Amino acid sequence: MSDVQDYSSSLSDAATSRKYETFSYLPPLSKESTRAQIQYIVDKGWNPGIEHTEPEHAMSNYWYMWKLPLFGETNVDVIIAEIEACHKAHPDNHVRLLGFDNFSQSAGTAMVVHRGISV
Repeated sequence: MSDVQDYSSSLSDAATSRKYETFSYLPPLSKESTRAQIQYIVDKGWNPGIEHTEPEHAMSNYWYMWKLPLFGETNVDVIIAEIEACHKAHPDNHVRLLGFDNFSQSAGTAMVVHRGISV
């Protein structure tokens, strides 16, 4: 098991050391990679939802909803526009995208698409 990598987390450096959601252990996704992940959500038939929260509250279970989930939305550009509108309205907050699975009645995926500014 010597190949296992340890990801240290520090309360004094929460902005850069904390990991959130599915892709936070990887380098930041490019715009093309983010678009591909959104397309995956659409292709699975999941409903996209957008949430945001202050960085200091990111570890809690409650994030604020940005409008209602985009039920039945299949246009990736519309979803990206809503993500950007949320980020513009709350530039200091983390913004995450979720894919809600109607069948299992849970989130099929979740990823932070914009990291906020920690104080």
